[in-house]
Amino acid sequence: MRHAIVARPIDVAALLAEVTVDANGAQSVFVGTVREQNDGRAVHGIDYAAYDEMAQTELGRIVLEAVARFGTTDIVVEHRLGTLSVGEVSVAIAVGHPRRAPAMDAVRYIIEELKRRVPIWKREHYVDGTRGWVEATTSAAAVGAAHEQPGDDEVSGEDDDA
Repeated sequence: MRHAIVARPIDVAALLAEVTVDANGAQSVFVGTVREQNDGRAVHGIDYAAYDEMAQTELGRIVLEAVARFGTTDIVVEHRLGTLSVGEVSVAIAVGHPRRAPAMDAVRYIIEELKRRVPIWKREHYVDGTRGWVEATTSAAAVGAAHEQPGDDEVSGEDDDA
């Protein structure tokens, strides 16, 4: 199990390799990338910033929760900071497990909790030359409510890129 806040490009294949072991019949991966549009505005990049010490600590807690909840230590999470262009990977999560359902559930749990709890902020760069901070808590609440399943009260947050 490993988690990191990084300032370099994320190598998704390397993360997947970390959780691919003979005991695991399933590997599940989430890759969040910078998209070209948000809330109807054309985007050409995003600055990601964090309260690094707190982000590392909270991300570690989430990973430990996933280990306990889903029964695997084969978990790797990286979130990138800095200025990223459209299409670049901002977050990647890889989970290996003997069974597919817990692997997929763990990935979903980790990204939802990361979006909700880890102090990482994003400032979008718009094609029109302006920039703006994205209010994660407001959009997370709206999107989370729209995607909530009956009995699915343990996860909430944005259901999109990082």
